[in-house]
Amino acid sequence: MQYVKIPKERVGVLIGGEGKTLKEIEERTKTKITVEETSVSIEGDPVDEWITKDILKAVGRGFTPEKSLMLTQEDMTFEVLNLADIVGESDKSIARIKGRIIGSQGKSREKIENLTDCYVSVYGKTVCIIGTLDATPVAREAILMLASGSPHSNVYRFLERSKRHRKTM
Repeated sequence: MQYVKIPKERVGVLIGGEGKTLKEIEERTKTKITVEETSVSIEGDPVDEWITKDILKAVGRGFTPEKSLMLTQEDMTFEVLNLADIVGESDKSIARIKGRIIGSQGKSREKIENLTDCYVSVYGKTVCIIGTLDATPVAREAILMLASGSPHSNVYRFLERSKRHRKTM
């Protein structure tokens, strides 16, 4: 059995209207999910539990259930970057880095998503990525570059080179 904590404000998204979202996740992952306040337990085959745990974490970190369910595909992965580990615990530093990653009107996050074919969610003190096994490290590197102060133009050039390189592979 696996356990996961979900932020209180995301529990309703996880359950969905009349429990439809939760039922869909259970059907797609062949698991039994029990929600008690913000604590969620998962029962099933160990591999299915592990996949379901990532799906639930993704919903909890701001992804829609539809995007989170992409993790049932064999080549998809989920990664969580804790901004406090990267820039320290200062709320001011974390807010600054979140702003750099999101960009003006969400343009930086959107550019990362478009050039990597990944999905990025900035939630709380974390940045999460859902993408393929080969694209997720590229998105992570772009986010780390922004967090370390690299100019946006350099990050975008890196992403464009990486996209061209992945297409030729």
